[in-house]
Amino acid sequence: MAVRRVLKMGDPLLYRKADLMQEFNTPALDALVSDMFDTMAAMNGAGLAAPQIGVSQRIVIFSVEANARYPDVEPVPTTVLINPTLTPIGDEMEEGWEGCLSVPGLRGLVNRYQKLRYTGFDQHGKPIDRTVSGFHARVVQHECDHLDGILYPMRLSDIRMLGFEDALFPEL
Repeated sequence: MAVRRVLKMGDPLLYRKADLMQEFNTPALDALVSDMFDTMAAMNGAGLAAPQIGVSQRIVIFSVEANARYPDVEPVPTTVLINPTLTPIGDEMEEGWEGCLSVPGLRGLVNRYQKLRYTGFDQHGKPIDRTVSGFHARVVQHECDHLDGILYPMRLSDIRMLGFEDALFPEL
């Protein structure tokens, strides 16, 4: 439908806790989800949260097939996840480089749970309940952080592990 402007780090809306979605299966929600997928695709992203396009609702999308920004990761199924709840499985954490459409040109080394269960709903109100690991788990955690006003640089344990993509990964 439309590619929306992605808010950048520093915009106050990105630091707000997003509101719960109250209604599913509406034309307005369908249009929003369509715009989110158009925006994510236009920017070659792996995921997008509604607050990133100025909508303070607890909606995230993600999908990874072949992606130039993440050339070495496993596929992640195309998902619309509304009002998510994340539950870590175990204490095992894993560091990984993350980027963000709201923090363009930078990457940071972020520690995330290796395995988790997530629940929520799709845009039609159908329940979702998945147990995931690896990059899929990382993407879900990153996108859901946006719903709580957290950007990945806020999760860095060492600011020296934040840098410009072209300096960190000149081969890309």
